[in-house]
Amino acid sequence: MSATILPNEYYRSPILPSEFLRAIPRSPRAEFISSLIHAKEAAPAMTPLREIIERRKLTALFQPILDLKSGEFLGFEGLIRGPSDSTLHSPVNLFAAATREGLLLEVEMLSRQTVLEAFATQNLPGNLFLNVSPQTLADPSFKNGQTLAFLKELNIDPSRVVIEITENQPTYDFAAMRSALMHYRSMGFKIAIDDLGEGFSSLRLWSELRPEFVKIDMHFVQDVDHDQIKLQFLKSIQQIAESCGTRVIAEGVETEAELRVIKDIGIGLGQGYFIARPNHTPLTLPSADTNCILNTANIPIFPNSDLGYRSHATAFHLLTYIEPAHPDSPNDHIFERFSTDSALRIIPVVKNGKPLGFINRFCFIERFAKVAQRELHGRQPCGDFIQSDPLLVDRSMPVEELSHFLVEADSRHFADGFIVTENERYVGVASGQDLLRELTRMQLEAARYANPLTLLPGNVPIDQYIEKLLHTNTPFVACYCDLDHFKPYNDTYGYRKGDEMIQLTGRILNWACDPKLDFIGHIGGDDFILLMQSRDWRSRCEHALHSFGQASSLMFEEAHLTAGGYSSEGRDGIAKIYPLTTLSIGAIQVAPRQFISHHAVSSAMADAKKMAKRMPGNSLFLGHRTATHKTGAQIQ
Repeated sequence: MSATILPNEYYRSPILPSEFLRAIPRSPRAEFISSLIHAKEAAPAMTPLREIIERRKLTALFQPILDLKSGEFLGFEGLIRGPSDSTLHSPVNLFAAATREGLLLEVEMLSRQTVLEAFATQNLPGNLFLNVSPQTLADPSFKNGQTLAFLKELNIDPSRVVIEITENQPTYDFAAMRSALMHYRSMGFKIAIDDLGEGFSSLRLWSELRPEFVKIDMHFVQDVDHDQIKLQFLKSIQQIAESCGTRVIAEGVETEAELRVIKDIGIGLGQGYFIARPNHTPLTLPSADTNCILNTANIPIFPNSDLGYRSHATAFHLLTYIEPAHPDSPNDHIFERFSTDSALRIIPVVKNGKPLGFINRFCFIERFAKVAQRELHGRQPCGDFIQSDPLLVDRSMPVEELSHFLVEADSRHFADGFIVTENERYVGVASGQDLLRELTRMQLEAARYANPLTLLPGNVPIDQYIEKLLHTNTPFVACYCDLDHFKPYNDTYGYRKGDEMIQLTGRILNWACDPKLDFIGHIGGDDFILLMQSRDWRSRCEHALHSFGQASSLMFEEAHLTAGGYSSEGRDGIAKIYPLTTLSIGAIQVAPRQFISHHAVSSAMADAKKMAKRMPGNSLFLGHRTATHKTGAQIQ
């Protein structure tokens, strides 16, 4: 009688081991025991990974995914861990070992069983995000309905399960993966694409599948409050998602500032340590700190610094790709390249992707053109002509930082140029002339949007920021700040002193602002705009008025201070006594949906400013466009 070897389905089936044994046809006890003995003898040596599989020694963790609009958890991502006392505890080590031993499918199936059982046992609310690799999607044991049957046994509706595609290697059979995903969607499952921006085919999958969710790789989320490139990437992804009905999940949210930026951009879902860490028994409600951030209407200033008056150019914007030479290239080949391209000034020399230096056109031709040099050295490698120790610049270095870096470096690098790298590998070259051209463009661009006297944002970014506040229904206070009797001061002391007075006003108002919540702009002349979200905005304005009163006194002659004014010719050409220059602030509180455009806000601010200027001294006036009364305060 031949022994029956346990089939591979033992490891692949989502059915529990006890249920599997019950499913085996009845046979004489001796025959069954014999089959187990033969199975054990036929099985490979017991490795730590096989022991984990056979004894089901995996543990499920869950990390919440937060809905930033409702303030509730949309669901949980199921994560897996090996035994805590094993080197396979880490999922990276666990799945690497599974790939090496050809047991990836077995480990993935057991992982899914473990996560689903724990999710059902804890009766967790919302959706379950279940990680699945493309390699196992098309496997018959995953497609034949076993997972669906297991869900039914656990009383989990497939519509609550989101198949999250994780990629750790290229997907070559794209059509099969797409077909498999469509199959699962037809059974009620939802689809999510993980690590958007890192995977191999995630963008193509997004385009063709239109998944319910895309998860942005944490690289683009972390430090987004300090990185304009990451910010722009997230905003672009969110815009694409809105156009195709996909919900975006920002992974790796680890700080309060990152969460605020994600919320401001309009991304609807977040996941990360700041929200909640993975746990065997996860939180089912957000923390008080998270709720506080979600409930505030404030939006951070940083995401609006891309309003057009700042440049985000990096070394990448300067580079030109020049086909590099290998250090073994013959000198004749280098000479031919220089001879056929008169604009070619340098040829970078690269080996295995790493730049070794470059060959300068003039130095090479000067030496190579001498009598008999070509005959002697033409076939020799070009290594003797390489100018080593080149200036290497990472492609992500901001142009402003690069300009300082180049100034500190040897002057030859400005003339010869420098090599641009990515992860220390060659990507192109750039020159000092390229840098100067970009710096000039940046200065011209800045002049379009910033006031040249104070370098504060001008009219365009001010209007854009007001529109953003209105569009996001963010309550704020709009302040119009204006110097009183400034023309007589300018006429009496001269335009240079007048400019100093304006610059002083800009510095004082800037100091009074909370840089995380308040925006300051300079619309021209002696007029400034404050757009304030800080709750203590009134005390900040009063402090600015008090500071101006003290600081401005240093800008008047003693005789004028004693007299409290000076004689100056007015606009009508008649000389008269004018009081000392003071600062007036007209403020309005803007509620959500109160104004339809920045024009209406500007008009209301102007009315409040007029009322403030009617008050003597350094004054703050709070106006209510629709109120029956107005309040004012004089600051001495």
